[in-house]
Amino acid sequence: MTLRHIDGTALSADTAQTPGMLREEAISGASVGSDRLWMGRTTVAPEVRSADHHHGESETAIYVVSGHPEFVFLDGDAERRVRTNPGDYIYVPPFAPHREENPDPAEDAVVVIARTTQQAIVVNLPSLRAGAEDAWHRSQQG
Repeated sequence: MTLRHIDGTALSADTAQTPGMLREEAISGASVGSDRLWMGRTTVAPEVRSADHHHGESETAIYVVSGHPEFVFLDGDAERRVRTNPGDYIYVPPFAPHREENPDPAEDAVVVIARTTQQAIVVNLPSLRAGAEDAWHRSQQG
């Protein structure tokens, strides 16, 4: 296998999507033949929030490129919000229900995402709580 270059203007939106955001694939099994890695860019427009979702068994690392996205998740029964700045990193564990929000009225929130699977696993949820209940049931079965 040889080194591959993916031009930043040539990313593909032909990947799993969540309402309220645009997920673009750069590195994946489909684009470069990777076995255990997915990497791409996500954009959330001004004053938009994504639908609640999780990424299955995949661990997710997020790097904030621009804007001030907020990441919302449940901590027990309480909804928590992490506000970020460019240069910040976020870790999302497997099956963790969350959503991204962009409260800024003018600037897109852009992040780079790396995952431990070579496909973008996305499970869209009706609510954060529904995702937390699914994770609890999975833990009881395993």
